[in-house]
Amino acid sequence: MKQEKAKKYGMVIDLDKCTGCGSCMVACMAENNVPFREDESDKLLSIAWMRVYKLTNGKPFPDTDICYLPRPCMHCEGHHGHSPCVSVCPATATDYSEETGIVSQIYTRCFGCRYCMAACPYHVRLFNWWDPVWPDGMEKSLSPNVSVRMRGVVEKCSFCFHRYQLTMDKAHMEGRRELEEDEYQTACTQACPAGAITFGDLNNPKHTVYRMVKPDHKQGGKPKNPKAFRLLERLGTNPKVYYLTSREWVRSMDDNYLKNESK
Repeated sequence: MKQEKAKKYGMVIDLDKCTGCGSCMVACMAENNVPFREDESDKLLSIAWMRVYKLTNGKPFPDTDICYLPRPCMHCEGHHGHSPCVSVCPATATDYSEETGIVSQIYTRCFGCRYCMAACPYHVRLFNWWDPVWPDGMEKSLSPNVSVRMRGVVEKCSFCFHRYQLTMDKAHMEGRRELEEDEYQTACTQACPAGAITFGDLNNPKHTVYRMVKPDHKQGGKPKNPKAFRLLERLGTNPKVYYLTSREWVRSMDDNYLKNESK
């Protein structure tokens, strides 16, 4: 029997299209039952699996340029499938899937040591300090496919993995083993009004994400597209979220760039 090639689901975000509207953040919270507090002004205590950051070139008007950068979990592959967070978790509450390339989070195993938060260089993991309290009636709108997390555990973006499970169940019922590109899509991808987010299998040349970045898997997935980059590339975490931009000053900020840094 011919062995199927493992999938590597990833994301390409075009920063030249992103307007910073925050639709991806709202869609993520609604889809994944992300808890919120009555006062969301303290961003150190709030939880958002997808955050949008504002970057500027630092030049005065009229040369000012602004870029918005959405940041989900990078789903790092690391070296031999050992991403930073997976390597340090003593409870095996997080794991790297060789089948999909997705870094999972098993909430019932997590006991809140937060080693993964310390190890993650992208600050994508959030700690639940309180049990979620939903406004009256809102509990009826929660997604039945995603568990609600209790206090004392760490959570993060899962690339809407429950959607993958649902589509795979449907494919098995229809006697199929493979999914079409548009069958499994994340909530943020579908919600983006500017079409800045693209999602798919980075190992499949037929998928748009592959054609957009042309990842060199012999070099840890480094993009061959000169307009593509990954955050903190020098760390060797091999993230599966790529960014596209034609602006050089944006690309120069992706890896803790220091103008006068000595080599």
